[in-house]
Amino acid sequence: MRLFGTDGLRGRAGEFPLDPGSLRLLGEEIGRRLHRPGSPDTIVIGGDTRESTPSLISQLAGGLTRAGCQVACAGVLTTPGVAEVVLGVSAGAGISVSASHNPFEDNGIKIFGRDGRKWPDAWEEEVEKNLLAWRDREGQGGSYHSATEPLPPADPRLAEIYLSRLAEHVPVVLNGLPIVLDAGNGAAFRLGPEALARAQAQVSPIHDAPDGKNINAGCGALHPEAMARATRDRSAAMGVALDGDADRSIFADESGRLLDGDDILWIVATDWKRKGILPTGGVVGTVMSNFGLEAALEREGIPFCRAAVGDRNVARMMEECAAPIGGETSGHILLPFSPAGDGIQTALLLASIVAQSGAPLSRLATLEKVPQILRNVRVARRVPFEDIPSISSAMARAREELDRRGRILLRYSGTEALLRILVEGLDGEQVARIADDLESAVRAELGGK
Repeated sequence: MRLFGTDGLRGRAGEFPLDPGSLRLLGEEIGRRLHRPGSPDTIVIGGDTRESTPSLISQLAGGLTRAGCQVACAGVLTTPGVAEVVLGVSAGAGISVSASHNPFEDNGIKIFGRDGRKWPDAWEEEVEKNLLAWRDREGQGGSYHSATEPLPPADPRLAEIYLSRLAEHVPVVLNGLPIVLDAGNGAAFRLGPEALARAQAQVSPIHDAPDGKNINAGCGALHPEAMARATRDRSAAMGVALDGDADRSIFADESGRLLDGDDILWIVATDWKRKGILPTGGVVGTVMSNFGLEAALEREGIPFCRAAVGDRNVARMMEECAAPIGGETSGHILLPFSPAGDGIQTALLLASIVAQSGAPLSRLATLEKVPQILRNVRVARRVPFEDIPSISSAMARAREELDRRGRILLRYSGTEALLRILVEGLDGEQVARIADDLESAVRAELGGK
């Protein structure tokens, strides 16, 4: 059993490992690793707008305090905001309470070190081992509604530190550029519009009224269609949709055409190349990145490397390749002036490129993608594909039919009980047919409710 996935610890709020006892223990584990006698470390903690988040924060804070740490509570703050505030106040660590793009019933924990970057795998594995041992020894019980730890008061200065650091990283004046921002009823519902407004954009926010249960519900980066329509209907220059913790962003041009992370990598890389500020390391994408991005960058003479899925893997590959830009098709973009992917920061950067160019976003978003289909299939169990003859056969048929003019990728999600199927090729009808065949094989063998 692995509790920490590709993006922290995630699960159903109130159930192991997000029950009160586990959270108190997690806080103590983090605190003990960081505590220095006579010089207690400050731990920054903030979270998204889920109804469970305040209780989870209170339990974690209780454990941190018992371990001798001081807690700086930011209240509602984006995940990248937590990472930035850690650097801004020279904290020992930061904890973001969020399940990102998951539904409101879920929640999660992301831990950042004093450098603002995700905790190393080895540290997470040690904490996970202790949590599992505690569960086996003590059992679990209770619900997050029964939390007794007091909620630390939120310090509004911490959100201001984040906004100030955003302005330092991307110091732009947008001269009234009209932008639609879909906050996904999440952690950026105030911070996103405020950051763009301070850059002198004309902001039209939508889905900015969280009620504890509507985070990501038919809105935000996972459901950007409403943002795209609003961008077109309100004659905005661009639109942006953020996910629940605002570490990823999906965009729309002035016509309402959706743009994903591959498009943003292309726009930023080619803009920086024109300006002569793109280092030789080039761009890092993932195994999910469209082949059209790789081919287009090659034509521009810009190196491209693929990493495994997950921002931590992208960051590692960026260091290996000395690449200043990296990201995922999902909209998680890593830039050289920030320790974590930040959807608001990406929006500021893209808006600055549009404003400085004087051209509509549609003229900058020129990436030509090859047909690609991504299917998400809920699974009841995780089994190596090579151990299932019907799936192995379907994969072999797909590769033979594509004949090196495309590719397939099957991978289990690191945060949900899903298997992701990616098929890419030159012929859209062929791609769809192959995706159907693979999906049928997977559902027959692994399908869950």
